[in-house]
Amino acid sequence: MTRLLGHSALLVALFVAAVGMVLAPIAVRRTRDDLVRAMYTATYAVFALVTVATFAMIYALITHDFSVGYVAQVGSRATPLFYTIISLWGALEGSILFWAWVLTLLSALVVFWNREREGALIPYTTMTMLAVSVFFLILLVGPADPFTLVSPTPADGPGPNPLLQNHILMGVHPPLLYLGYVGMTVPFAFAVGAMAAGEVASDDWIRLSRRWTLGAWAFLTAAIIAGMWWSYEVLGWGGYWAWDPVENASFMPWLTATAFLHSVMVQERRGMLKLWNLNLIVATFALTILGTFLTRSGVLSSVHAFGEGPIGMYFLVAIALTLLVSFALVAGNSEALASEGRLDGVAARETIFLLNNLMLTAFTFTVLVGTLFPIVAEALRGVKVSVGEPFFNKMTLPLCASLLFLMGVGPALPWRRASKEVVRRQLLPPVVGAVVGAIAAIGAGARHPYAVLSFAFAAFALVANIREYVTGITARMRLRNEDALTALGRLVGANRRRYGGYVAHFGVIAVALAIAASATFRAEYEATVKKGASMPAGAFEVKLLDVYAREEPQRSRIAASVAILKDGKEIGRLDPAMNFYPTSQQPIPTPDVRSRPWGDIYLNLMAFKQDGSDATLKVIVEPLVPWIWVGGGILCLGAIISMFPTRRRSTAWLGATAADVRVAPSPVAGGGAIMASESLEGAD
Repeated sequence: MTRLLGHSALLVALFVAAVGMVLAPIAVRRTRDDLVRAMYTATYAVFALVTVATFAMIYALITHDFSVGYVAQVGSRATPLFYTIISLWGALEGSILFWAWVLTLLSALVVFWNREREGALIPYTTMTMLAVSVFFLILLVGPADPFTLVSPTPADGPGPNPLLQNHILMGVHPPLLYLGYVGMTVPFAFAVGAMAAGEVASDDWIRLSRRWTLGAWAFLTAAIIAGMWWSYEVLGWGGYWAWDPVENASFMPWLTATAFLHSVMVQERRGMLKLWNLNLIVATFALTILGTFLTRSGVLSSVHAFGEGPIGMYFLVAIALTLLVSFALVAGNSEALASEGRLDGVAARETIFLLNNLMLTAFTFTVLVGTLFPIVAEALRGVKVSVGEPFFNKMTLPLCASLLFLMGVGPALPWRRASKEVVRRQLLPPVVGAVVGAIAAIGAGARHPYAVLSFAFAAFALVANIREYVTGITARMRLRNEDALTALGRLVGANRRRYGGYVAHFGVIAVALAIAASATFRAEYEATVKKGASMPAGAFEVKLLDVYAREEPQRSRIAASVAILKDGKEIGRLDPAMNFYPTSQQPIPTPDVRSRPWGDIYLNLMAFKQDGSDATLKVIVEPLVPWIWVGGGILCLGAIISMFPTRRRSTAWLGATAADVRVAPSPVAGGGAIMASESLEGAD
């Protein structure tokens, strides 16, 4: 019954989505509002039907209905309820179903919030989202059908992949990733809708999709950070990023979306980069489809590639169609995409945004080449080639350092052009910060040029971004007699997009500093320790107290109880373990981590004697690693702040402010003009 309900709902959803998609051009050309409303109703209906199918699958997982193919593949009576439910996205068919559910949910929300808008933009946007839904529904009723019949029905199943049930973060990371991936469909659909409707000359599609883009970017950011955290906590190697192909697949659309969020401001302020922005958003969407293809087609060997199946060709066709249709629409709108403005000077914010885009694009291309080269080489020459960490580090470290530097220059410069005096005044404090950062890094023992540059440019960007707040707060305190906290709140409230962006910059700086510190000053210690004995680990001692075993419903667990000592005093206990699953020939390492603001003590159980008399322990002291996770949270906070609408201010306030600023003494020479144009202006 559950199987029939789910499969039937998907079949009907496919039919309704296809009909809705076809209605759009008919409704627009014949100016039939009734057909537009019918298309919107179809969008709601598709969401309802896919929701029925999704909950049918969750019900089948919970009730262990092993007559359903997907349940027989990933279900197990011994698996705890939490991991049973999240196994919905643990393999190919379930993850495609979850993707389709998120997509139809977003489609319904886009229609609901824009249903009153006149014109052809929303109908064509809806048509695009329905077309993407049709693609995933074809997969779900065809090669990735999760509701296939299993007969005879098995008594039990193997359970989900052990790596998916070994840490709670697997309940967080995949949904965030799908929300980010699928969320990028919305700005893509608005871009295609604007081109199909002939409204691409207007910035309406950007305005209407801006918060969707920021939301998707925030989810993708959170997903990448959560994935790094999961890798750190589960895989036992003490790292968080290995340039794994599937990690790269999530990183590439993040890079192009980040470029888009910057360059779209140039279009809104200067009427430039219209064609570039459309290409960026098309590339971002295509990269999300490519990422799904790499993760779920089985073409890659990766700890993150949890599924494989006969869907690779479908995704390749989808990517080709996406690029073909998009670029045809771009070509058809080429006249409307001509730039209205031009660069007025080198020392200008739009110039920095342009350089930022070039760096991010080069970054994306580098990662794309390194990720796809092994696949292409194997397909063409039949040889296995690996592109590893040395290639990516060599190619991307200069780009990372350059982006950090630009992140400090951009906020310091005004739009259009800046005089030499303004450039000198604005950049002098960040340069002093960079020198202090470099000296501090060298003093702490950093010797690698890129490590020193990373600390220096992080300090440069930190000072430049803090200075933007200080300048704005100081101006408000002086002109409006506000206290510092009130001035900060009203400054951000008056221009959430701009100051939310600076908050995101703080997140990037935190992540960059943490990565630079952990890569530069990481220390590893490994030894076989007898029960009751200790091993040195830098400023700490690690004492083995016990080795014990525990049986759990879905696995067996061998763990070591370890005390962390400093100056002879116990400061904490850790329990690294190895988990043994029936379906895995190898134990799954489960390190234990003691996190503090200065860094982590990462402890892994490498081996043990059967009688528990000794154990081999690996201790990694990793400075500042927790700030990677904190930095990710700050990045998302910046996106959230930027998503909220800016509080409107009265013309009188603006006029008074500008006048006040012109006569008010500035914190820095000539700073009044800068404050008037920068700190107290409207939306950035």
